[in-house]
Amino acid sequence: MDERLFYLIVADAILVTHVLFVCFVVFGLTLIFIGKWRAWHWVHHFWFRVTHLFAIAIVVLQSWLGAICPLTIWEMELRVLAGDQVYRGSFIAHWLGELLYYRAPDWVFILLYTAFGALVVGSWFWVRPRR
Repeated sequence: MDERLFYLIVADAILVTHVLFVCFVVFGLTLIFIGKWRAWHWVHHFWFRVTHLFAIAIVVLQSWLGAICPLTIWEMELRVLAGDQVYRGSFIAHWLGELLYYRAPDWVFILLYTAFGALVVGSWFWVRPRR
């Protein structure tokens, strides 16, 4: 296999992982609230909830520290090695811009991540996890 193609495949795999991570964080919270309303027992599963809380905590902490997600860094480094185009900034900021033509200063994303994180923490108390 061509080295350039290998780097592109791995970069794309990281991109897919990143998208799945974002979907888990966003849709996980949505499903927790729907599950409360629909009385789904699995939304109370302790390890699902701890994993979900940990995932958003990572995002919020990175935004507060002004750090770019390691998945974004690794993807971009692999794309550079492959001679492919790269984007600047964070994964979410880039793809929101690409998909929604949304541009905002970094503090807006920090505020959104923090507010979303607060919702996840609030869901911990409203939809109590069980061991």
